[in-house]
Amino acid sequence: SVPAARLLFAMEIAAMVLVVTAQSAMPFLAAWELMALGRYFTVVFDDRRENVRRAGLVYLVATHAGTLLLFLLIVTWGAHAADLSFASLSAAAAQLGNARSLVLVLALLGFGVKAGFVPLHFWLPEAHGAAPSHVSALMSGVVIKMGIYGLLRVVALLGMPPAWWAWTVLILGVTSAILGVLWALAQHDLKRLLAYHSVENIGIILIGLGLGGLGLAYKVPALAVLGLAGALLHTLNHALFKSLLFLGAGNVLR
Repeated sequence: SVPAARLLFAMEIAAMVLVVTAQSAMPFLAAWELMALGRYFTVVFDDRRENVRRAGLVYLVATHAGTLLLFLLIVTWGAHAADLSFASLSAAAAQLGNARSLVLVLALLGFGVKAGFVPLHFWLPEAHGAAPSHVSALMSGVVIKMGIYGLLRVVALLGMPPAWWAWTVLILGVTSAILGVLWALAQHDLKRLLAYHSVENIGIILIGLGLGGLGLAYKVPALAVLGLAGALLHTLNHALFKSLLFLGAGNVLR
């Protein structure tokens, strides 16, 4: 029904607000899971079609795999902290030792599933093709950016990222940008085309994050500022134009 659809849509927006305002790991994970469940129910709202149910199942498995990785991240990091508040986790960053690398890898994988960069993008085209257009607009414009936010939050709490992590992010970004646009060009379904275009644009954002991380690691302030500022600018840019593109695609389809 229309009221149920609106309630689910509002629940997801509220969950995203909680994600970016949480100051402790457990409220963050609870809001993260609420956001994932809201996304699932909005994707499968028209569950009479088999492809919609299949897309919802793939998304549900992918997002919960990512959440499990985030639980492992918090357990690994929290073992060295007084409590699970972000302030305590940040204070404990210096005592992580070798576990620091594990935290960075888990963050890249756990948040990467939500962001949808290659090779963790497999759920994204199916979900976009199945979801109502206004749901896709929110998902591509805002929800996948929660993955970018999560990466930035972890790096901000940990401190300066190592060079190998920045290089990894840069390589993943270049790969996603190139393959995303190639896959988009091969599509004949409008919403799947826009979904692969989101994979490309997440890659562009990762390129900025990778370059910013390299600037920090190699002490090149200009590169750090330009890379991180470019990543944040394109996060906002893509949120605006991709939401409008999906809403326009919905008008075309109807």
